[in-house]
Amino acid sequence: MDLLLEGLWNVAEAVGQLFLQPFYYISIILIMLLYRRQVLLERKLFHVRLHGWLAQTWRTVLGGLLAGVGISLVSAFIGMTLTVEGILCIWIVTVLLLLIRVRYLCLAYSVGLLGVIQFGLNLFPAFTGSGWLAECVSAVRELNIPALLCLVGLLHLAEGLLVRWQGASFAGPLFFEGKRGKLVGGYQMQSLWPVPLLLLIPADTTGGVLPWTPLFGGDAWQGGFGLMALPIVIGFSEMTTGMLPKAKAKITSGRLLGYGIVVIALALLAGWWSPLMLLAALAAVLLHEGLVWFSRFEEQQRSPLFVHPQGGVKVLAVLPGSPAEELGILPGESIVRVNGVPVPTKEELHAALRIQSAFCKLEVRNLAGESKFLQRAIYAGEHHQLGAILAPDESAPAAVKLQPLSLLQLLKPRRGAHDVRRGADAGTPAASGEAGVSSDAAH
Repeated sequence: MDLLLEGLWNVAEAVGQLFLQPFYYISIILIMLLYRRQVLLERKLFHVRLHGWLAQTWRTVLGGLLAGVGISLVSAFIGMTLTVEGILCIWIVTVLLLLIRVRYLCLAYSVGLLGVIQFGLNLFPAFTGSGWLAECVSAVRELNIPALLCLVGLLHLAEGLLVRWQGASFAGPLFFEGKRGKLVGGYQMQSLWPVPLLLLIPADTTGGVLPWTPLFGGDAWQGGFGLMALPIVIGFSEMTTGMLPKAKAKITSGRLLGYGIVVIALALLAGWWSPLMLLAALAAVLLHEGLVWFSRFEEQQRSPLFVHPQGGVKVLAVLPGSPAEELGILPGESIVRVNGVPVPTKEELHAALRIQSAFCKLEVRNLAGESKFLQRAIYAGEHHQLGAILAPDESAPAAVKLQPLSLLQLLKPRRGAHDVRRGADAGTPAASGEAGVSSDAAH
């Protein structure tokens, strides 16, 4: 009973520490900025809003909270030897990487890099430095890299589950420049989750001793235990022109789960035999980058899905609550006839809808090539395309070019990642911007 009361007191104390730390609030602000940029881009491209950035923020905060509870429970049996100075080291490296690219806002990169630095410092045990450098060197030497890599693996397992649960719902339609300069439709899926962690650490206390011995820490657990608050941000960013968002999210989720299992296995081996620590640290970074580059390569090999077929118009997205959603039209399907009239172009679709101003009959071809026949009344004030956002044609006004995004660009909503610039030359206007935003896993 005393041990339970002590544990509850430690939880309350750690939760208080968590809400006193600014990093958790900063991460939520960054998430709000990310989603706000997505809404601004949707308005520029489609003149409508498909997502609400406040609702998206709260959904990801809730998802991150659930992930934090699960990881904290599992990590209680793994254990963590981490000091306040060690947390500062992790945060400093994370922020420096964030200034380079938002995609590097990931514990895999910061812990992997610190593991390599620690290995290098251990090759020169006599080096201590002086002043603030000595404090940094001491903090890095004391880091338990295998335990931190285990945490990295757990975070990616949680991320894989979150991507499968929420990933597709955050997909935003965009117009991309294809391989031959032709505009194609596609989706960008990006999300960040703030994960509040309460890590069990050994501590010299006058209280009880744990009835179990966590994996990392050894005899240090005989002196007692405590909890340390550590807010972490996980996230992913994917783009696809050849798949539906749900299918892409499922593939990404499976790869994240596999990556997490591999990193945990290497971390456990490194905890058992320390010379493997460098291999585990490098693998955490290189395998992560490998997932990113493989996903990009794989996407380049796919044929674009969201291009207009012969004799119809391809649906890229459907507005929530629109007539198209009520009719059951899905992204990736093609509208081939409206009110009995073939609609091979967007202009002919508009003209066919005006044949009967109060009613419409549609022939829609699904992804399997089968036709389905739909009908519905049309009311005043409804979307001129029934709420269906179509794939781009030659007259589409803009495209987005995916490039790496830095923190400075994220803080400037009118420039950088989601800046759509219209061309000044005659012909089809073009636009370019940097839409590649990611954090923990940009696969």
